[in-house]
Amino acid sequence: MKIAIARELAVNERRVALIPDVVARLVKQGLEICVEAGAGEKAFFSDALYEEAGAKVIADSGQLWGEADVLLKVSPPEPDEIGKLREGGILIGFLNPLGDPALIQKLSDRRVTALSMEMVPRTSRAQSMDALSSQANIAGYKAVLIASANLPKYFPMLTTAAGTIRPAKVLILGAGVAGLQAIATARRLGAIVEAFDIRPEVKEQVQSLGAKFVDVTLEEDTVAEGGYAKEISEQAKQRTREVLTEHVAASDVVITTAQVPGKKAPVLVTADMVAQMKPGSVIVDLASDQGGNCEGSEAGKNVQKNGVTIMGPINLPASMPVHASEVYAKNLSALLKLMVTKEGELDLNFEDDIIEGACVTHGGEIRSERVKQALGVAVGQ
Repeated sequence: MKIAIARELAVNERRVALIPDVVARLVKQGLEICVEAGAGEKAFFSDALYEEAGAKVIADSGQLWGEADVLLKVSPPEPDEIGKLREGGILIGFLNPLGDPALIQKLSDRRVTALSMEMVPRTSRAQSMDALSSQANIAGYKAVLIASANLPKYFPMLTTAAGTIRPAKVLILGAGVAGLQAIATARRLGAIVEAFDIRPEVKEQVQSLGAKFVDVTLEEDTVAEGGYAKEISEQAKQRTREVLTEHVAASDVVITTAQVPGKKAPVLVTADMVAQMKPGSVIVDLASDQGGNCEGSEAGKNVQKNGVTIMGPINLPASMPVHASEVYAKNLSALLKLMVTKEGELDLNFEDDIIEGACVTHGGEIRSERVKQALGVAVGQ
């Protein structure tokens, strides 16, 4: 069986699907690994390193895509890349199936078996394959670093000959994987940290990291399938904003991480809240490419509002390509282990809940009901 690693074409995408160390382990298992020339360069993994690991480097992308039994990517394929895929072949990567169901339809029309890393079930058994979590962890860490770099004051409390400098106050909105890592990183840098999440069950996790949990009582279910935050009613959103206004105004840094898969991100920080923040304060909106948690944020840009810097970084994991690629490669390797027999043959077992959950297209059909619903909405059905 031939497994191929594609070179990423998306703007600012520096990650690679497999790193040489993981390739070497797969080769020892009897798998044939092909790498598109230059695939790992932006992540500082040269073609020579892949060759030393036992992979074959191929310059012709058409040949690589066309001959692959399993093609591994990070970002979704570009429109002109879909035609390179072999009919009946397997594509694995981040495919954004709920945000871009039209792409999934194209893959289905091509009769490609597509497994989306976003759709891997959030179960104990699937933890080693949970690429959303591995990448969100990096995003949360990096969000704090860019906030601290742009804040015109220290994070920690310092006692100097000139007097004591008070620590920065940081508010994290959303206590998923990214939010929890942001809390831990901000605490390591010495900031006073508060955190909010509509899911009350994460309170203990927030407190265990040394942050104060902002309580907002909502009289409705706030947890969706898989443990994600659920989209809440307008009344609940208004109640949340009323409580958060005071905490946002008192913060030097606000980091927002709240996203709902396949839907516009909820607005947690309004323009009125921003207006009440101190000049020099910083907001990092990790949901800017899904519409933003902060009014006025723009995906990929830093904007100024009333002296407040609102940052809308895109794809932060790609800014740390070495470790982002390393953990993603381990996620893919764990998933491949479920799909490949000891003899190196493909075994796509749809009775396995992980394979069933991750597979969005197979045999010319869209298998995921959630993707079908998203596609129906997209075409106005």
